[in-house]
Amino acid sequence: MSSDIMRAARMHGKGKPLVIDEIDRPSVRPTEVLVRVKACGMVPNLQNVLEKWDELAPDLPLPEMPAIFGLDVSGEVVSTGDRVTDFQPGDRVYVNPLRACGSCSACRNGHHLDCERMILNGYFGIKPESAALFKDYRYGGYAEYMPAPQDSLVRLPDNLDFSTAARLGYLGTAYRALKRGKAGPGKTVLINGITGTLGLGAVALALALGVRQILGTARNESLFERVKQLAEPGRIEILKSGEESADEWSQRVTEGRGVDIAIDALNPGAPPEPMKEAIKTLNRGGCLVNVGMVSEEVPLDVFWMMSNNISHIGSCWFSTEQGQEMADLVGAGALDLSFYENKAYPLERINDAVDGTEDRSGGFTNIVITP
Repeated sequence: MSSDIMRAARMHGKGKPLVIDEIDRPSVRPTEVLVRVKACGMVPNLQNVLEKWDELAPDLPLPEMPAIFGLDVSGEVVSTGDRVTDFQPGDRVYVNPLRACGSCSACRNGHHLDCERMILNGYFGIKPESAALFKDYRYGGYAEYMPAPQDSLVRLPDNLDFSTAARLGYLGTAYRALKRGKAGPGKTVLINGITGTLGLGAVALALALGVRQILGTARNESLFERVKQLAEPGRIEILKSGEESADEWSQRVTEGRGVDIAIDALNPGAPPEPMKEAIKTLNRGGCLVNVGMVSEEVPLDVFWMMSNNISHIGSCWFSTEQGQEMADLVGAGALDLSFYENKAYPLERINDAVDGTEDRSGGFTNIVITP
């Protein structure tokens, strides 16, 4: 194959298998680098996106077909644009897929996560107007190479392998939620969906941030002990969903302290009741941060929330700065991600990987594509 050609897995039509195509290797703009993809994470929800996105979220745009998906890329820099100053060929990086327009009021104030046209490169946009950004960022991570803006790059420490680094997207979502809730030493955190992809990442990060106690709710009881083993006995406690009132249970296991922060990290299709219960576990001044996929309306006792200074925050994705903080925590030995079970597929088997997202040990399994 010519050095100007690369292989990419592309979607040519709704519900159809991805096709391995040979296409021109992308060039880079002055402030971009070209990354040789070493690993790209497989989003557990990708099968739904490929098969029925127009039913699930008809107002949220996808990249134009034939489309290259692939959200979480880690790899090596192979070339740089003329105005790239701090990265060189051979650097190990993670690529934050957040792309912003740069011109709306939020962007001009430095709040790119609040951009009115934000997209997640290799996945979807947040508003119909987001579609225009996909014309500038057409290359996701299910390819041998992808261009990336220099301000999207997270420098990886030597002790963070490429496959695990491809999990930084889900970890980052959980990390920002914890930071927005002001998690830290002395705090108690409740995680709805603690055994899932987002929830398990929240556990690892909460431990790294030094929280005192982690409570969790989940349905997959077979994984409870594995999650508890991530910390010393008694620091992590888990309630099987529906077995008992989360409010009463949390009061008992915290000896009446209650919960400072609740993270809702439930999977798509989750009912609203667990979120309602999580809010009631909060002590005065507590905060619930939602990063999950509860799509139904959730009735709230707003008078009780006002009277008790309770906050409810929605949090979507994370900044490159926060991505670097996580990588640095790994580099310093404070964040332990060794529990991940990396399951790698070559690019040629990407459709097998898409089908295999249901065969996972909860959040412990990390499916990646290695072009």
